[in-house]
Amino acid sequence: MVFILRLLLFLILLLLFLTCCVSGTFVVNVTQTSYQAEENQNITLEWTFSTRRDTSLRSISTYCYLFTEGRYSVLFHLHQGVESPESQDPQFAGRVQWDKDVLTEGRLTLHVSRLRTNDSGFYRCDILVRPDGSNSRRCWLNVTAAEELQPQRPPESPQPESLRRLGLIVGVSAAVLVLFVSMACIVLIRYKRRTHNAAMHTGSLSEKQTIRTYISLSESEHKVRLSNI
Repeated sequence: MVFILRLLLFLILLLLFLTCCVSGTFVVNVTQTSYQAEENQNITLEWTFSTRRDTSLRSISTYCYLFTEGRYSVLFHLHQGVESPESQDPQFAGRVQWDKDVLTEGRLTLHVSRLRTNDSGFYRCDILVRPDGSNSRRCWLNVTAAEELQPQRPPESPQPESLRRLGLIVGVSAAVLVLFVSMACIVLIRYKRRTHNAAMHTGSLSEKQTIRTYISLSESEHKVRLSNI
């Protein structure tokens, strides 16, 4: 039922558009022919059309839709100045806002929020202003996927095996150092003992030699005294 209603509205506006093309008295333009945006961003699509000072809101009807891959989805439908949300495609439900205040000035402004990649395609608006006529223009919107930030990896903690190897290396190094110091101490102690013993031996020999010399002198003096007697 909804599809049939959309089709009838489309055919009516198309008929009005073709009638206007013959007369050529009503002009519709787009502010931009092409738009570029990223996923989850917001964008504003705008059409301009000719109006008069006495143009009222009730005299304006619009039918905007997305056309892509052989199918169309209703973006926004305004019938005689009153929005018709039941005609809107579920794809755009709750994501389209329009500026009511500038419509009678000849500006149809549609704000589309939270863009999706499947929002890409041609957007066409058929605009009818009574009794001036109707016309339409289209623009292209390309929505690209948002770049995902690569999560930074936390610094890797040392693995247990690496810790074991590190502990083994430290332990072996400490053991070698202790062994080296111990051997150095032993060698130093032995060297000091040998030096001390050598000094003691030399002193003993000197003392014995002195005693022997003293004894020899005493005997010589004794012999001299005996010879004098």
